[in-house]
Amino acid sequence: MTNWKLIFCSLHLMSVMSTTFGLDVTMSQAFIEVARGEDVTFTCNFKPKNQLNELIIITWSGDKTEASGMDVFFGTYYSNSLPVDIGQDYVDRAIIETDLEARKSTLLLKQVTLKESRKIKCSVQIPGDIDGQPSDTTSLLVQVPPSQPICKVVGTAEYGYNISLTCVSEEGSPTPTYKWEGYDVKNSPRPHPPKTNEKNGVLSLFNVSMDTSGFYVCLSSNKLGSSKCNLTLSVMPSSMNLAATVGIIGGCIAGIVLLVIIICCCCKRKQKPEEYEVGAPVVQYHDKPPLEKVEDEFTEQRKLSNAESTNRHDQHVEITETNKDKNANLHVGLNVHPDRSPGREDHHKRYDDYGNSYTTDRYEDRQDRYDDRKGSRDDLRDRYDDRKGSRDDLRDRYDDRRGSRDDLRNRYDDRKGSRDDLRDWYDDRKGSRDDLRDRYDDRKGSRDDLRDRYDDRKGSRDDLRDRYDDRRGSRDDLRDRYDDRKGSRDDLRDRYR
Repeated sequence: MTNWKLIFCSLHLMSVMSTTFGLDVTMSQAFIEVARGEDVTFTCNFKPKNQLNELIIITWSGDKTEASGMDVFFGTYYSNSLPVDIGQDYVDRAIIETDLEARKSTLLLKQVTLKESRKIKCSVQIPGDIDGQPSDTTSLLVQVPPSQPICKVVGTAEYGYNISLTCVSEEGSPTPTYKWEGYDVKNSPRPHPPKTNEKNGVLSLFNVSMDTSGFYVCLSSNKLGSSKCNLTLSVMPSSMNLAATVGIIGGCIAGIVLLVIIICCCCKRKQKPEEYEVGAPVVQYHDKPPLEKVEDEFTEQRKLSNAESTNRHDQHVEITETNKDKNANLHVGLNVHPDRSPGREDHHKRYDDYGNSYTTDRYEDRQDRYDDRKGSRDDLRDRYDDRKGSRDDLRDRYDDRRGSRDDLRNRYDDRKGSRDDLRDWYDDRKGSRDDLRDRYDDRKGSRDDLRDRYDDRKGSRDDLRDRYDDRRGSRDDLRDRYDDRKGSRDDLRDRYR
């Protein structure tokens, strides 16, 4: 009986204490560790002030952290048969289950990430029951192995300077620990210098020198794993740094010059004519080079010669007419004064001497001019001979081209024999031979036209010969006219006497 009384008194005391202190909420675990990507379950126990309650509201959330600075809402449960309200970011990832009789609520988080690594809070709200402890938390640590750390050199790596080697992993939970290891130029481990300071992944080196140069490795590690990075430290004097800068600039300039030379060479190669690919032999026919240029030169020279001869003939006719007028005037003067007095014989003698000297000088001048014209005729004859020689050269060139046509005909005959083999190789080109035959007929007709042009030029040379004969006849007429004038001067002299 005594034991039953004690039990009854204890139950009554507990009910009185709960009624006195109000609502009491507790989490089953104070700290939970889980790897990233795994599932985790939280349990929340609550004891209300009253045994019967019309409405109970249970809310699951996450407290703020220094990294994010924002709360996380997982979901809310309502006891009045309303659906569970799940946070937008945790649909299909958070499940809330509540047992009112057992006074217990559970939260299941699937595939946890670093975002959930914080304090998870369970809050219970009951109308009229606001005293006591309405919420409790559990610390969740999502474990993540450290990511590949980043190693850097902070400062100037020159003699006498202070520098720092930094090592940081962007991810890692719990926070990774860092450790630096040094190796000399021979890749042998060595301790850090006496004044070296290492803290939170930062290795501080003071008054660096050549001995500080080497290979450094940083190891980042936590419970789930480790990762490392390395760097090579080269401590140089200030002058060496300047020399290295100058060397880099010189190398860049040399590279640019080399690139320009390569571009120029490529451009020159593109400008060169491309060689034709070796293909099936194709018969080609070539016309003789046009003789229009030679004909134009010959025509131009002939025009210049005609113009020069015409100018000289006009000058000669003009001079002849002038002399004729003077002789006529002299003849008229002598007719007007046929009788001269004996007292004027000296005057007549002087006049006769003057007339003789005048006539002699004029005759000599005309003789010189005649000799000059004769020399010009000789020059014209020489030029005609030169042109005749050029016509001979033209005839030789025509014969050479005719010989080349014979050679082409022989080559065509040789290739004609290989046409049977070519037919077997290129059946599709059979039609092109007919086109080639048509082109050959057209070129044969052009050779006939060239022969006709040659005959026309031969006729033009005959015309030139006729014109030369005409000019020669005009020179004979000029000589006859000169003889007639000479005779008229003799008659005039006789009449004067």
